[in-house]
Amino acid sequence: MTLPDFQVCDRDINDSTLSEYLKAEAIAVDTETMGLLPQRDRLCLVQLCNSEGKVTAIRIARGQTESPNLKQLLEAKNVLKIFHFARFDVATLRHNLGIYVQPVFCTKIASKLARTYTNRHGLKDVVQELEQVELDKSAQSSDWGNAANLTEAQLSYAANDVRYLISVQHKLSEMLKREERWQLAQECFQVLPTIVALDLLQFKDLFEH
Repeated sequence: MTLPDFQVCDRDINDSTLSEYLKAEAIAVDTETMGLLPQRDRLCLVQLCNSEGKVTAIRIARGQTESPNLKQLLEAKNVLKIFHFARFDVATLRHNLGIYVQPVFCTKIASKLARTYTNRHGLKDVVQELEQVELDKSAQSSDWGNAANLTEAQLSYAANDVRYLISVQHKLSEMLKREERWQLAQECFQVLPTIVALDLLQFKDLFEH
């Protein structure tokens, strides 16, 4: 990898990496899977990034059901976990590794609440506006199942999906507070675990007439 401060781990993070991330106020998190249905499509990669720009990609093996250090980190109440579309990532981490992520900030929800002047809330659009960086999404729909032989393009894509999230979170938080929607955003984040539980049980339109 040509990216600075990037490491790849198998199955879990080591104790020293865990200790380093536990010192952070917030970390960015993302996942790569074989598809969009947690009950069908297995988890292949988990990416982490702290405010210093340290990125770690954890390759998850087929049939793997636990990552103790990763679980400790993602369930640590003193570290905010920042996702873009947390609903999916939190569900897949719970279903595959038994991790109940908390606390959570979702930049997609924040974008929809704060950036009401647009309907473009994908990560690429948000990063392009707030960070003036154009993400390369060409590796998005690719085979993540062969974790031992991920290409440099795939690893670069995976790293960039978390590299800008903390900065984006700060800027969206400022917008939410300015527009007096900060508390509403917090309430949305707090209900995410319930929404994830409903998703995993395949309830749909529960609140519809």
